[in-house]
Amino acid sequence: MPNNNKKNGKGGFPMIGLIVIAVLFFLGMLSGNLLYKTFFSAGEEEVSYNTFLTAVSDDAIRKAEISDTQISYFLRTEEEGKEGLLYYTNRLPDVDLTGVTRTMQKNGVEFSAAPVEDGSSSFLFGWIILPLLFFAGLMLLMRIVANRSGGGGGFGGIGSIGKSKAKVYMEKETGVTFRDVAGQDEAKESLVEIIDFLHNPKKYTAIGAKLPKGALLVGSPGTGKTLLAKAVAGEAHVPFFSISGSDFVEMFVGVGASRVRDLFKEAAKVAPAIIFIDEIDAVGRSRDSKFGGNDEREQTLNQLLAEIDGFDSSNGVVILAATNRPEILDKALLRAGRFDRRIIVDRPNLEGRYQTLLVHTRKIHLAEDVDLKKIAQATAGAVGADLANLVNEAALRAVRLGRRAVSQEDLLVSFETVIAGTEKKGTVLTDIEKRIVSYHEVGHALVAAMKKHSQPVSKITIVPHTSGALGYTMQMPEEEKFLNSKEELLIELQTLLGGRAAEQVVFGIQTTGAANDIQRATELARKMVTQYGMSDKIGLMALATAQNEYLEGKTYMDCAQTTADDADNEVRALLNTCYDGAKQVLLDNRSLLDEIALYLLEKETITGDDLMAFVNADTNRLPAGEETED
Repeated sequence: MPNNNKKNGKGGFPMIGLIVIAVLFFLGMLSGNLLYKTFFSAGEEEVSYNTFLTAVSDDAIRKAEISDTQISYFLRTEEEGKEGLLYYTNRLPDVDLTGVTRTMQKNGVEFSAAPVEDGSSSFLFGWIILPLLFFAGLMLLMRIVANRSGGGGGFGGIGSIGKSKAKVYMEKETGVTFRDVAGQDEAKESLVEIIDFLHNPKKYTAIGAKLPKGALLVGSPGTGKTLLAKAVAGEAHVPFFSISGSDFVEMFVGVGASRVRDLFKEAAKVAPAIIFIDEIDAVGRSRDSKFGGNDEREQTLNQLLAEIDGFDSSNGVVILAATNRPEILDKALLRAGRFDRRIIVDRPNLEGRYQTLLVHTRKIHLAEDVDLKKIAQATAGAVGADLANLVNEAALRAVRLGRRAVSQEDLLVSFETVIAGTEKKGTVLTDIEKRIVSYHEVGHALVAAMKKHSQPVSKITIVPHTSGALGYTMQMPEEEKFLNSKEELLIELQTLLGGRAAEQVVFGIQTTGAANDIQRATELARKMVTQYGMSDKIGLMALATAQNEYLEGKTYMDCAQTTADDADNEVRALLNTCYDGAKQVLLDNRSLLDEIALYLLEKETITGDDLMAFVNADTNRLPAGEETED
C-alpha cells in the first residue's frame, strides 16, 4: 500500500531534519569552518612559535591559515582523507612573515589568510536567523502533532487545543437511570419534562410551547447533581456530552471560545442530545469585578451566552449545568431564555437516605440483622456520596474480619469511623486521664438524659480515635426535624458544655478536651444571636450573612462595630448561662455522675440503654413527690 503520509500531513519529520541541517550549515558558515573542524579534525594542540618555524623549514606543513593573532596548520604526516590534528600558535607581534610565506609557497603549502569577522554576521545569526528557524521548526512540529491527533490547521487547531474535550456518552455507556438516583424525587420530577420533550417534541411545538434551553442543578457537594444529569440522558436515550467548566479555560485567549463553538456544533450533529457542564462557576463567574477579570474566561463566557441564544431548543439540544456556588454566577447566564430553570438538589431527608442506602446496598451482601432505617435515622444531614462511602467502608470492614456479609455492626462502626475516625489502639492514657475523659463524656450524656426535648444518647466511649478525640458521646435523633425551638437549642448548648462542667465539678480543673465542644457551642450561640433573632437585647435583627450557602461557608457581620460588640457580649452571656445550667444538673445528680463514670471507666464503651438503666434506677429511688429536673 502506498504511503500517503506526506499527503495527509503526517510525514513532516524529514522537514524537521532539513531545518536542523540548515541551522548547522549557517552555524558553520558564520563561525569559521566549524563544521569542517568538528567532523574532520581529530582535535587541536597548541605549540610554540619555534615548533612552527621548524615545521616550515622541514617542509612538514600541508595546509595553513594565518590571522592577525594566530597561525593554524595541518601536517603532511596524517593519513589520506583526514586532516588530523590541528596545530596552532600565537603570532608574534611586529614579526615579518614574508620569508616564512615564501618558504611555504616554495614547498607547495596551501595557505591563506583567515577571514575578518566584523560581528554583524554573528549578531544576525544569534538574534534573528536562529530564533526564526527555531520558531519555524516548533510550529512545524506542532502542526504535525495536530494532524496526527485529528486537529485542524491554524493556531486554534494546534494539538487539538481548540477542540472540545467533552466526553460523549451514549445510553448504553452511561448505564444510569432514575432507578439509580434516590432521595431526589423533587429534582427528578423537574427533569421528567425535559425527558418527555426529547421523546415527543411535537407534542410541545404543536401548542407553541418552548422548553427552557437550560436547567441549572444547584446543591451541596455529593448530593448527586452529575448523577442526575447522566440519569436524564439514560432515560431519554440520547447522546450525553459531559464537560467540566474548567476544561474551557486555557492559557491561550480564544481557545475556550473555540471549544464552546465546537461543543455546540458536535451536539447539533447528533441532536436530540444533552450537553452537561459540570462546575459551571469555573467559567460562568460574574464579570462585575472591580479588580479586573480574566480575558480568556470572559471571552469563553460571552461565547457560551451567544451559543445558548443561537440554537433552537426545538431541535432537541438541552443544556444542563451544575454548581454549588449559584450566588457568584453571572446574571446574564441566569436570565430568562438561558439557564432560567433552577433545580435544587438538596440533602435527602430520612426517607431519601433510606432509599439511597437501598440503592448503594443493591450489590452488597447484607446480613439478616441489618436495619437500614436505623442507619438512615443516624445519618441526618448526610448526602448521597457520604452514604455510598459508609456502605463501602462497612463492606471493607466485613472483608477484613473474614465475613461474607455486611452486618448492622459494620454499618454503625463505619458511621462512627466517618465521625471520629478509627480507634487508636496504641494510645495509652494514664489513670487520671482516663478518669477525666470518663467524667467528661458522662457529663455530656447525663445532661442530655436529664433534659426533655434532647436527642437520645446512643453510645458513650472513652476509646481514643484518629480524629483526635479521646472519647465521644453519640446522640441519635428519634425523628427527622427541620425546626428547632429556642429551648431545644439551649438544651443543646448545655449538653455541649456538660463535659467542661463535669471537669470543673469533679476535679476543679479545665482541660483541653473541651476545645471542640466550646467551638461548636460558640458557633451555635452566635447563630442564635446574629441569625435566628433569639436575643432579647439584639432583637429581631440579622447581623450576619452566610456566604456560599451550599458549601457551608463562613458568615460575615453586616452591622456597626458597636452592634457587633453587643452581639459578642450576648453570645458570652448565653454560653455562661448554659454552662451554669449544665453544672447545676451535674451537682444535683452527683452520685449518679460518679456511678455512671466508674462503670464507663471499667467498660470503656457503653450504650444509651446502659445509660438510661442507671438514670431510671436512680429516678425510682427518689422519694415520693420528687422529680428530675426538666
